[in-house]
Amino acid sequence: MSSPNPDGEETAPMEISETPQPAEDGDAQEATDANSTQQTSTQGLSQPSMEPIQSIAQRLLSLRGSPPGTLANLTENEIKLLCQRVRPILLAQTMLLELEAPLKICGDIHGQFTDLLRLFEYGGFPPESNYLFLGDYVDRGKQSLETVCLLICYKIMYPENFFILRGNHESAGINRIYGFYDECKRRYSIRLWKVFSDVFNCLPVSAIVDEKILCMHGGLSPELERLQQIADLHRPCDVPDVGLMCDLLWSDPDTGVNGWAENDRGVSFVFGADVVAAFLEQHDLDLLVRAHQVVEDGYEFFAGRRLVTLFSAPNYCGEFDNAGGMIAVDENLMCSFQILKPSSRAARFAQRNQQGAAA
Repeated sequence: MSSPNPDGEETAPMEISETPQPAEDGDAQEATDANSTQQTSTQGLSQPSMEPIQSIAQRLLSLRGSPPGTLANLTENEIKLLCQRVRPILLAQTMLLELEAPLKICGDIHGQFTDLLRLFEYGGFPPESNYLFLGDYVDRGKQSLETVCLLICYKIMYPENFFILRGNHESAGINRIYGFYDECKRRYSIRLWKVFSDVFNCLPVSAIVDEKILCMHGGLSPELERLQQIADLHRPCDVPDVGLMCDLLWSDPDTGVNGWAENDRGVSFVFGADVVAAFLEQHDLDLLVRAHQVVEDGYEFFAGRRLVTLFSAPNYCGEFDNAGGMIAVDENLMCSFQILKPSSRAARFAQRNQQGAAA
């Protein structure tokens, strides 16, 4: 995946700061204090026992400190239980989530489970912090199952404080090719992959934070005139090849474009800084937050710092010496960037890969 060129010369619409990663990841304790409640519509749901979900979550969290790639060895029935329990929670909330700060926003994870745990160690394990993830939990990395299962556990346990959007890889047509299907088939069954596909078809595609920060996985759409159009999208559904939902998951900003142009991915569009400025002004928004592209520092600005690309998988695929980024939005909508540097071992591995490729 290509990354957009930085565009950080203009003044940001809100105060932005960067928080460097601590020298070493500490053993952060899991929190017991609930944070502020988000605006959702799950209160009418029945409340079955949380014990099996908590048990699964604890087994996943017990992998903290284990060598990367250590498997959780959940049973297929346990994973199916997670999928069964999360589906009605997702469908009870809207396609355009209306959220409140404070919260942390994370970009692509792509099966890098060890790095997901590092993000939580740094940002605070739920429910100490509220979270919004922007999609692409599966494919490419080696532990898509552990990654998506932990995210689902947290969604079930804290439905009003933990939110997961759909990325373009949460689609059967994509993750059939890029790794998740093979991981499900190798470790469990094709049937389990189909169960996950049903869950992915229920994920929301966008979120707005305090009516000022609009978030999605990909980007804007030439069809998007009113935010209500997002809320009106039908679920459950596959990701279509064209149209509003496709663009929200697939489009990209491009510094070399004014207006709209074809996307080199062969799907959706690219859009220019002029499109971002006009959209934000029309809808009285301050910032667009999206993921979908690898960026060297974990985040990268576009359109005079009015759009930011966020990528949360450091040392992506063991081939990029990139950092992972996470945005912390406080109660006043001030945004700071928390950065996960690649581990020294991962960085050395990436350097060897690059040297081998050059040879």
